Amino acid sequence: MKRVHLRPSLLVPLASVASVLTLAGLAFGLAGSARAVSTGVAPVREVVFDCPGRPAPLVRPGTFILSCADANSFVGKLSWTSWTPGVASATGALEDNDCIPNCAAGHFHAYPAVVLLWGNAAVKNHPAEHAYTKMTLVLTGPRPRSYDYLTSKWVTAPATQTSALLTSARA
Repeated sequence: MKRVHLRPSLLVPLASVASVLTLAGLAFGLAGSARAVSTGVAPVREVVFDCPGRPAPLVRPGTFILSCADANSFVGKLSWTSWTPGVASATGALEDNDCIPNCAAGHFHAYPAVVLLWGNAAVKNHPAEHAYTKMTLVLTGPRPRSYDYLTSKWVTAPATQTSALLTSARA
């Protein structure tokens, strides 16, 4: 490999050119951001949908339904620590109906959880909205148990569960 040695007399002009290019880049960046603001283009809003048919998308919801048919499982008491295009995160609790002796007469139990929303898809017919496409639920303490009718055994819910989310108000 051949090394190139710069003479000290060339270093000052090269440094000056680099400074000018850096300043020009900063000026262009500032002008570009000012231009974006002045066009009146609305920023993209990050949203989440919990159940089909709900009239509006949710932004930083306090409650998010997991089982839409009967609402016997949801995450509640959500406190959002992040809500960005890349990821949204919250602490809260999984509220789960034990359905004992049946779901109508069952009791809800709370399990501490962290909720992560991630993935990104444009919302159909709503160009200023993007929906999260995945949810990861991390149970940070005790976990619910349920009866598995296929194996005829009681099982404990996994500590981490990831599921797909709706990307519009329709199913």
